[in-house]
Amino acid sequence: MSEIVQDYIENYIRGLIPENEPRIEKFRNQALKDEIPIIHKEVQKHIELLICSHKIQSILEVGTAVGFSASVFALAMGPQGQVDTIERNLKMVVQADENITDLGLKNQINLIIGDAQENLTKLDKSYDMIFLDGAKGHYIHLLDDCLRCLKPGGLLISDNVLYKGMIATNELVIRRKITIVKRMRAYLETIANHPQLLTSILPLGDGLAISWKKD
Repeated sequence: MSEIVQDYIENYIRGLIPENEPRIEKFRNQALKDEIPIIHKEVQKHIELLICSHKIQSILEVGTAVGFSASVFALAMGPQGQVDTIERNLKMVVQADENITDLGLKNQINLIIGDAQENLTKLDKSYDMIFLDGAKGHYIHLLDDCLRCLKPGGLLISDNVLYKGMIATNELVIRRKITIVKRMRAYLETIANHPQLLTSILPLGDGLAISWKKD
């Protein structure tokens, strides 16, 4: 459970969500069995809605893991949509490549291997949507390059921004997580007040921030 909302509410909402197509449902179940962190079911559905309603066709993802969310995004966009996704963990990269290949999505998903900050500074492309799902303490360091790469009218979506509730109250903060909490609070304050962004922070999953870059 996410620890952001009451379990009975979360269970009810998830119970209303239809199952994914069999290949994606199998992918989700295997990732959960392997204890790989992937996007919550309700977060997945909300982002699919945004991709379809905003006619998103190009996405940059920070934090590939085993390729679950990149695959979901590619399928939501349709065959013309493109995902660039960055991952530094080589073991994850290998698994992601296998999963993406098995789903027949190699033509749509481009795996970028290495550090997110280093790769972002070198990117000269622009995207309809950027999805941050990497190291939580580094969101604030990635923001300037994300905004540079995000098209006007594009969406910056940041996952796990309430971080098991620790961001909202000191009572839940684990001592070894203090640096991450401070940086995430700084990130949320920045995007909530940024002159280029209109931001909504939702208690969805482990906390989801949706920022629209003003035209």
